[in-house]
Amino acid sequence: MLRVAVVGSGPSGVYTAQALVTQDRVPDVRVHVLDRLPCPYGLVRYGVAPDHEKIKSLQNSLRTVLEHERITFLGNVEVGGGGIPPERLGELYDAVVYCVGAATDRALAVPGEDLPGSCSATEFVSWYSAHPDAAADGFALRARSVVVIGVGNVAVDVARILARSAQELRPTDVPHGALGALAGSSVHEIHMAGRRGPSQARFTTKELRELSGLPQARVVVDEAELARDPAYADPSARVPAPSSPPNAPPPTAAARRNVEVLRGWAAAGDAGAGTGGHPVRTIHLRFFLRPVELLERHGRVAGVRFARTVPDGSGGVRDAGTYEDIPAQLVLRAIGYRGIPLPGLPFDPVRGTVPHLAGGVLRDGVPSPGEYVAGWIKRGPTGVIGSNRSCAKETVASLLDDAPLLAGRASAPDPVAALRAWGLRPVEWDGWLSIERAETALGRSLGRERVKIPDWAGLLSAARSGGRGGG
Repeated sequence: MLRVAVVGSGPSGVYTAQALVTQDRVPDVRVHVLDRLPCPYGLVRYGVAPDHEKIKSLQNSLRTVLEHERITFLGNVEVGGGGIPPERLGELYDAVVYCVGAATDRALAVPGEDLPGSCSATEFVSWYSAHPDAAADGFALRARSVVVIGVGNVAVDVARILARSAQELRPTDVPHGALGALAGSSVHEIHMAGRRGPSQARFTTKELRELSGLPQARVVVDEAELARDPAYADPSARVPAPSSPPNAPPPTAAARRNVEVLRGWAAAGDAGAGTGGHPVRTIHLRFFLRPVELLERHGRVAGVRFARTVPDGSGGVRDAGTYEDIPAQLVLRAIGYRGIPLPGLPFDPVRGTVPHLAGGVLRDGVPSPGEYVAGWIKRGPTGVIGSNRSCAKETVASLLDDAPLLAGRASAPDPVAALRAWGLRPVEWDGWLSIERAETALGRSLGRERVKIPDWAGLLSAARSGGRGGG
């Protein structure tokens, strides 16, 4: 028997567990999926926007995996920090696979970034997703103008949630406090800005199109601004525009689709006229703007100063020498995620990942049998949810190659008992099911469907009330 701990219960962790129990190279593998939170599913629960029910339904397939007879979920188990050290965890299991993701966001590194009213999109997403680490006071949304820096799917999600009415979000599982804040929102203008052009934006076409379907918002784009992108000038957008420099990269298929959507909006003047033709909020999609400073007034954010950029002919941009200030009382940066070091494991500070060879951890360039990585901490914050399947399979293949060296290394006959002896209080699967029941009951009491419990105390209390839970 091979006993494996998988640290992290998001898609990469669950797909790793699935690959371990469905392979036929080692006949008997038992997997414990550990998570710092008492709830499974990682970013599917705490990162997917509440109005994206189809993507959130992925939890159903992840649930099926976690209910496998040779897989055990153990929530409320922190590895590193104030929890169990990685070296001790390595003594309890024959192998450990770290699927801890990219836990922090990238900084802008500009003056004023630390002003009140300047936050990461991660913080905002955690708040409306009911992450128990989110600030208790949340977001009051008294700002009239918001700037979202970034043109990826996270930026689109944030802009869309800000543009929705509370009534639209009421059927979702958004926490009740966030729903109340959104109901009282003063936001009228939402500016989403990227330093490069529309053909280089990272959002998907499906996400982009959703903005034009919001019943109480309209989308505005500036055709003159879009036209600075060489790919925008070619209606077919299948090759670089005739005016493009010889070394300009051709647009991808996804970029061509995005440009077509934006071209249609520009031709129409705007998109999504709002209910009855009277939009409550306006989303401005801006391009070729690089943030250089967050402006301050009375000790808070008052706007963003952008440097205007132009294409440099090689797929990048250069400053044009002019600037534009956009007033804002709330600034949310959505320019990407970054992995953070896990005590006891090697770390590449440049890439924000753990050094590895096909998923096998490298210590000073030498493979360390028994230690593995998968997901964003392995490859960086790239790809979509499905990308984690092939990533997990590669790592599991490396682990199985090492199996003759690993079997029987674990020193504890009962790892769960050892975790408890260390002072941890794992939330097992029936404790998680108890949390689900409590969230359904909370929703009914509020006249809604299921509503997420947003705090540690509430989650752990719910876990204890009907199953083996932490405390």
